[in-house]
Amino acid sequence: MNSLQVLLPDFAVIAVGALVGRKISEDGWRHIDWLCYYLLYPALLFNAASQRPIELDSLLLIGVLAALLVTAGFVLALSVGSLSGEGGSANKAGISQNAWRFNTALGFVAITALPTGASAILAIVVGVAIPLANLYAVFGLTRGQSHSRMGQLGEIALNPFLLASLLGVAVGLTGQTMPAGASAFIGRLADAAIPVVLLSLGAALRQSRIWPPDRYSLAISAIKLLILPALVCLVVLITGARGIVPATLLIFAALPTASAAHVLAARYGADRSRVAIVVMQSTALGLLTLPVWTALAAHLAQ
Repeated sequence: MNSLQVLLPDFAVIAVGALVGRKISEDGWRHIDWLCYYLLYPALLFNAASQRPIELDSLLLIGVLAALLVTAGFVLALSVGSLSGEGGSANKAGISQNAWRFNTALGFVAITALPTGASAILAIVVGVAIPLANLYAVFGLTRGQSHSRMGQLGEIALNPFLLASLLGVAVGLTGQTMPAGASAFIGRLADAAIPVVLLSLGAALRQSRIWPPDRYSLAISAIKLLILPALVCLVVLITGARGIVPATLLIFAALPTASAAHVLAARYGADRSRVAIVVMQSTALGLLTLPVWTALAAHLAQ
């Protein structure tokens, strides 16, 4: 699996967004982000969680492991919060979410390095991890804002990313396929999500310096790309576990952050360009780390 080859088209779309970004006003990009937030990306999340049947027994075992990985990223991000110069702002919360969010599309590409059946396991992992990752992200982004406790709970419960992924898991658990017309409709919206999000990401970066990362951004990327997969390897060494499940979890843990992280952050008042920079840094560094972890995962799966 060549992660550079996989991600080059994404980088090209981001570059186009940076080139044409100034042709659309900031207000226009806010409307595009609104479209991504409420319609396109929820469709993508629903598709990712619902398109493969999810067995309840597998959900309980593999889901717990996936939840532990996402929670570890959340806790580790809290532990390095003192490195941030953002104070308690939405910017800090917007950046910190990159320690536990993940690029779902890249995951289903990377998993092809493993034997048949790994994609079904990854579907379960993603089905559990997407709702939990978005729950933690919205919790962090709404904390400290002018919401009552009930208002904050309402923001979390009604978040479209969270609702779409939970609904996708529910559909996956039924084992039923959606009607062809409905599936095609949601699929069209899902197909539009990634290119539009990447164009928005490029537009947010057009006047920003991406490199070098500051201490906080580097720590967040290190958690996502190095520490979480290293934790999986540590558990494998301690338990002696081998096979397709630990291999799949290793690839999941090593994925760069989600490309739409800046869309969610901007919804709650964070600087979209600041968060977009960290997304790009995580993705670029992932070009170096993901092939190594994927090769190790392929060895584990044998």
